[in-house]
Amino acid sequence: MGMTGHDVRVLQDFLTRAGFPTGIDGDFGSGTRQNVLAFQRSVHVQPNGVVSFAVAHALRMAVAGHARSTAATAPAGKAVLNSDGTATAPANAPAAVQNVIAAANKIAFTPYVFGGGHGSFTSSGYDCSGSVSYALHGGGLLSSPEDSSQLESFGSPGNGQWITIWANAGHVYMQVAGLFYDTAAQSSSNSHDRWSTTRPSPTSGYVVRHPAGL
Repeated sequence: MGMTGHDVRVLQDFLTRAGFPTGIDGDFGSGTRQNVLAFQRSVHVQPNGVVSFAVAHALRMAVAGHARSTAATAPAGKAVLNSDGTATAPANAPAAVQNVIAAANKIAFTPYVFGGGHGSFTSSGYDCSGSVSYALHGGGLLSSPEDSSQLESFGSPGNGQWITIWANAGHVYMQVAGLFYDTAAQSSSNSHDRWSTTRPSPTSGYVVRHPAGL
């Protein structure tokens, strides 16, 4: 607890890839500790929140095993929409993309709340920009929430290889490794899930952006 820096970011990345979504901010705070404890319990290690050499080794093995298991269900470059409404990232996706998907999964079914997620990433519900901001933050791509107008100037112009964002003054949504993440998909017929294999919102009237390098 209390450590900061690159090693903590690596730990947070590995926790997320092992199935324990963790914000990648380089700060070993209470959220990171809780996920370390959860991982330790999952591998039957005394839960003390300390990442010893043995715990680090077990975490690396868990990540390797997770990558092998997801490779069979997620084609290269394409995320898979699971039966439970969450998404599985392709095994060959960059860590940032895998972490965006992991973060998006955490709030995929939370209620739509106008203005939700604007004041803080922690919210009981999220609107369109709050949802996109939360997911991008989980991937280490955004430090604070942005509204849809601000996201019109996010990153670089045009379509991305892994992530593409459509934004205008009234709405924002994105496509991540082939799946759409859009609050417009949250209908009763879609079990209130933000993930969708088909495009819920139009493309005309939007500024198209992507995270630099992705």
